[in-house]
Amino acid sequence: MRQAPEHSAVAAPQAAPPPAPERRRLTGVAAMFGSGLSNQTGAAIGSLAFPVLGPLGVVAVRQYVAALVLLAMGRPRVRAFTRQQWWPVLLLAVVFGTMNLTLYSAIDRIGLGLAVTLEFLGPLAVALAASRRRLDAGCAVLAAAGVVVLMRPQPSTDYVGMGLGLVAACCWASYILLNRVVGRRIPGAQGAAAAAGVSALAFLPIGAVVAVRHPPTAGAVLCAVAAGVLSSAVPYLADLLTLRKVPAQTFGLFMSVNPVLAAVVGWGVLGQGLGVWEWASMGAVVTANALSILTTRD
Repeated sequence: MRQAPEHSAVAAPQAAPPPAPERRRLTGVAAMFGSGLSNQTGAAIGSLAFPVLGPLGVVAVRQYVAALVLLAMGRPRVRAFTRQQWWPVLLLAVVFGTMNLTLYSAIDRIGLGLAVTLEFLGPLAVALAASRRRLDAGCAVLAAAGVVVLMRPQPSTDYVGMGLGLVAACCWASYILLNRVVGRRIPGAQGAAAAAGVSALAFLPIGAVVAVRHPPTAGAVLCAVAAGVLSSAVPYLADLLTLRKVPAQTFGLFMSVNPVLAAVVGWGVLGQGLGVWEWASMGAVVTANALSILTTRD
């Protein structure tokens, strides 16, 4: 019987490992996907506590968790803050709390996928507003058409839920703009940490009232805490890693996938299905963002 030739003397050539930049890019993409999936999964798990705590109670717990994480990382020296540093921090705290409250209230009424799609109009509007290109004007029209289809009159249309989603979008746009101001005036993550701390303090009496009126169960509290960890702590840490490894354009492009991730998680975890027109509207918003980013020149 014929034996296979031995290869002990000459080893078979092995595939060369990917270059360092490619490895960093792959790590960044994995972190972006993990961040988006964690964020939407956290929102879905948090919504499971709505029957007990309501959106207000879940958001209160989420604010507490976010504050603990950001204060531990940012360690703001609040006593050294000047008046010019404090006012954007306070505004950021108000916007941060309002954004989460309106988003979770929208999720309670219209579902995770549609709520996140409407909220995503905020960063899209910020990106398009700074441009003077005809293509971006077309992207704005495409996104607007998607929203018009999404909010078309139907017997089952929840206009309050849609409105809450749009308020969340305005808050996210304000959050981005205020973060830029805070980042210029306060070093590191101190400003964001201080804003999270102020927001958590504001939600302390709200959380107490909710706990008295709606006694929490252990399961509801665990779901709310999971929402805080998965939708605040994990995405924050993942985004810090991502922005060091991938270009800002790639980061922005991947962010546009969040509405799709939200729809998939809403279907898989909560059983929230979407119709053809809802998917078409979501596709219009995602496509508008993707086109705008892919055609941007540095």
